[in-house]
Amino acid sequence: MDERALKLAVLISGRGSNLAAILHAIDAGRCSARVALVLSDRPDAAGLALAHARGIASAVVRLQDHVDRGAWDSALASRAAEAEPELVVLAGFMRVLGPAFLARFPHHVINVHPSLLPLFPGKSAPQDAIAAGMRVSGCSVHVVDSGVDTGPVIAQAAVPILPGDHAEQLHARIQRVEHVLLPRVIDAIARGQVALGPELRVHAQADPDSTLYSLQENAD
Repeated sequence: MDERALKLAVLISGRGSNLAAILHAIDAGRCSARVALVLSDRPDAAGLALAHARGIASAVVRLQDHVDRGAWDSALASRAAEAEPELVVLAGFMRVLGPAFLARFPHHVINVHPSLLPLFPGKSAPQDAIAAGMRVSGCSVHVVDSGVDTGPVIAQAAVPILPGDHAEQLHARIQRVEHVLLPRVIDAIARGQVALGPELRVHAQADPDSTLYSLQENAD
């Protein structure tokens, strides 16, 4: 294991397909990172088995085990901090992080979302895109802020919405692109091509499969 690789804490709520994509990219030498901790809000999250099989530390911090959401958020932040991650990655984590967590890792939490933000934030993005009559959807990797899918976008990739698509079909098509884009963004951060901070800066060149861009006019 490369101890110089970017140390990650990955948060999941379900089957962990994006976690698997990150690990596969690491194994293939396409992502200069290592997963130090897999953290979930659900003990039945299937992705925890993947962490166990890989010998990766994992933990569950359930909302219902805490007196309120603020206490849960603080406990989640404290558990993540034990791994001393350089980047926190939300990979299918289905809860909104609160101020305690974001203060613990300022500007260093990213999320992958199944739409071309700022269009269609929230949990039902694929269905919302179909209902709106869109011909194109996709995924976005963005910095997490206090809103719901409102933080600065680092990268996006588009997929078509086909005639007769239902939400599950479209979401599956988007996820295949997420599995490529998210590890690429993590690698770009690890290599200094994306500088996280109060002002997001992106120095990577766009490629045929994804668009990396900065929201700052003075970005290189």
